[in-house]
Amino acid sequence: MFAKGQTVIGYMEQLAPKHLAEEWDNVGLQVGTLQKEITGVLTALDVNEQVVDEAVAKGCNLIIAHHAVIFRPIKGILTDTPMGRLYEKLIKHDIAVYISHTNLDVAEGGMNDWMAEALGIENGAPIKDIHTEQLSKLVVFVPKDHHQKVLDAILNAGAGHIGNYSHCSFNIEGYGTFLPQEGTDPYIGKPGKLERAEEIRIETIVPQPVRNKVVQAMLKAHPYEEVAYDLYSMDLKGRSLGLGRVGKLKEPTTLGAFIETVKSGLNVPSVRVVGELDRPVRKAAVLGGSGAKYYSSAIFKGADVLVTGDIDYHTAQDAYLAGIALIDPGHNAEKIMKEKVAEYLADKLAANKYGTVVHASQPDTEPFQFL
Repeated sequence: MFAKGQTVIGYMEQLAPKHLAEEWDNVGLQVGTLQKEITGVLTALDVNEQVVDEAVAKGCNLIIAHHAVIFRPIKGILTDTPMGRLYEKLIKHDIAVYISHTNLDVAEGGMNDWMAEALGIENGAPIKDIHTEQLSKLVVFVPKDHHQKVLDAILNAGAGHIGNYSHCSFNIEGYGTFLPQEGTDPYIGKPGKLERAEEIRIETIVPQPVRNKVVQAMLKAHPYEEVAYDLYSMDLKGRSLGLGRVGKLKEPTTLGAFIETVKSGLNVPSVRVVGELDRPVRKAAVLGGSGAKYYSSAIFKGADVLVTGDIDYHTAQDAYLAGIALIDPGHNAEKIMKEKVAEYLADKLAANKYGTVVHASQPDTEPFQFL
């Protein structure tokens, strides 16, 4: 049995929810439809003709890529132009293209965590916070004989996380009253008779991204025909998510030695460097893509070096004067996502017994040559 397109993307958005994307970004489905069975998924950094040909050869009818195939508004699709031919080939072969970009960068367990792990950065925190989760308080009243079932459903759906603790809740015994009206089918009591039932009040914290999931799980597990529950907005904020990662290295080193770690960890042949090679490096920052403008934020977080792509001349000068080293492995270093996303989706699909296969794209889409 193959997974439906919406199912595959549902797994992808568990990893990188669309609401985490920056406002200027264009993420989500860009070509084709998800209203079909997905025989194969190809994960790619970029979408070019080589990648589309690879998808055709491997029987993949969905490409999940990091960089948009449509970023700016297009006024027409001319099939005698390079991009027009690309769109034509995708449509002719019924290949959908879904983009996960800055939302994958920001997500916990996403792009920048993978890059930080590859560089030996431990307990990485965002260089720049851009998204703070809103929290709600869920209160629901449950008959005693269904208390554990409803509580488990709520917590397993993602409620109850406070810091590094999970499954946090508060439970109070009491009694509830209700009078079922004519035409009702109450779990307890009879229509027309005032009922008093022993109940337990469950309170827990619900992060905004999983609020609907938690409520649906609660309603499904609850035995009452009409469930009494409340959701309160809270001034208390949840976890902060943001761009890049900064943290201490496993072992202090020098800039020169750390350069070799960057080259091997991100699988790049060479890098551009700003700073003296013998300077000590204890705390490092990494930001996939073009992140040089955040060097001041990296300095504020105590980083000795920032690893990011597309560093321009004047930013390099400013960073050098400010006292932070820079390492530029190129924008294409984000290719680390191909294998990581493929592994993640393959595990999700296999766990749910789908026959959809997942491949990490092989063509090198680096536009530069290193001589």
